[in-house]
Amino acid sequence: MTIVSTAKYYNKKFNSTVINDLWPELWFFTSVAAGVCCINKYTEVNFTLSTTLLTVLGTVLGLVVSFRTTTAYDRYWEGRRLWGNIALASRNLGMVIWIHVPIKRKVKEGESVDDAQIRAIIERKSMMNLVQAFSVSVKHFLRSEPGIYYEDLYPLLSFLPHGVDGSHKGRETEASTSKDSEDAPASLPMWQESQFSTARAAKARKKRVFDPEKVLPNVKSAVPLAPARNPPKETIYDIFPPAIIFLPIHLMIKKLTGTRRGDEDGSRTIFGKKKELEPIESNIPLEISLFLSSYMAVLMRDGLLTPAIATGYNNALVSMQDVVTNLQRIRTTPIPFAYQFHLRISVWLYLLFLPLMIYPSFKWVTIPCTTFATFLYLGFLEIGQEIENPFQYDENDLDLDHFCLQIQRELAEITAHPAPDPASFIFSHTNQPLAPSDRRSALEILTDKKNGDDDDHTTLLHVRQTLIKNYQQISEATFDHKRY
Repeated sequence: MTIVSTAKYYNKKFNSTVINDLWPELWFFTSVAAGVCCINKYTEVNFTLSTTLLTVLGTVLGLVVSFRTTTAYDRYWEGRRLWGNIALASRNLGMVIWIHVPIKRKVKEGESVDDAQIRAIIERKSMMNLVQAFSVSVKHFLRSEPGIYYEDLYPLLSFLPHGVDGSHKGRETEASTSKDSEDAPASLPMWQESQFSTARAAKARKKRVFDPEKVLPNVKSAVPLAPARNPPKETIYDIFPPAIIFLPIHLMIKKLTGTRRGDEDGSRTIFGKKKELEPIESNIPLEISLFLSSYMAVLMRDGLLTPAIATGYNNALVSMQDVVTNLQRIRTTPIPFAYQFHLRISVWLYLLFLPLMIYPSFKWVTIPCTTFATFLYLGFLEIGQEIENPFQYDENDLDLDHFCLQIQRELAEITAHPAPDPASFIFSHTNQPLAPSDRRSALEILTDKKNGDDDDHTTLLHVRQTLIKNYQQISEATFDHKRY
């Protein structure tokens, strides 16, 4: 590990703490404590308060802060559980499409049997790409990234119809004024150009060591594609937070020199904290579900899907829609501002009066004690505020990219399964289905029965007796009498 990589690793770990967000409060309340100590030490003023208030408020605030942190962590954990449900529903839907949708189709005129089967495989694989695209679209939706023009999403949806008439021509942008664009039918909502994607995709794509998008379809787009990940740009204020005091001067210099980049877009608060993006409305997961649902309708119409399997197909779709609704609830319903404001003001007042109450007992040690109390109380508040929306790019947020890549790997594994006839692999020399009582292979059992050899050992009654012996031997071998 090089020095640069080591420095990046520790900087990443440091940014995962809340120290970057606490430094203004730490400096302020430490300064207050130092001022209280100096007043009491070098003047005749008795600048102290009774410790009775300390005991009462400390207990109450401790319970309230604990409740605030627990509530935020519940939202964090619920988000993780819901993403697990997306993975499960995607896996189930993928297995239904790949295993239960037959490839034996009615051969069209002028088409061979092999051509019909290849067409069915291409059809199923295209639907599997839509299943993969669903989780990716949910990821961008939760991160307030509208549109489909991303390197990990557009290649999976590029084959879908653009216009309302089912064609691949449509007015994709409102800015298009050409005659061809005006004559084209109105495009579906998902094909409306995303300003976010266009704004962030101007630079050429850099080569990366880890590049999962290279395995996706290589298709061209009329709109520049944004990267799969669009985290806020890291600046000097992330590495050294106190430098935020120079931000106004920095912005003034940039405006005078004509460099319109930095934090002039108001992406930070006065304390240097990154502002959270506002939630957006996205219809892309819904539209993907509509295409998957219409595919089920076509399969039912053509008699390619039995009602029982169609129920499983529909249940997976309903589960995916339910998960998106719950994720949207978490994303768009923050803790009420009045609650957060009242709690933070209460903690600030407590920390403000804390040095006055503990100085008679701790003297100069009041300063580090106040610093520690500030770090403790405000640290829990900042943690709760950070994880109540666990879908962004912070180090403590859920790794949505990892979840999507995991779903991609699982779907690829499903499509790699040939789904052969069980008879082609069950009756082989390597399968001993009646072990441990009968160590013969499945093929040997059938061969002995067919040849009439050892008929006493190949009767149906013997098979049932063998299964009973298996139960007895397995129970005896797997139960540890010394442990229980």
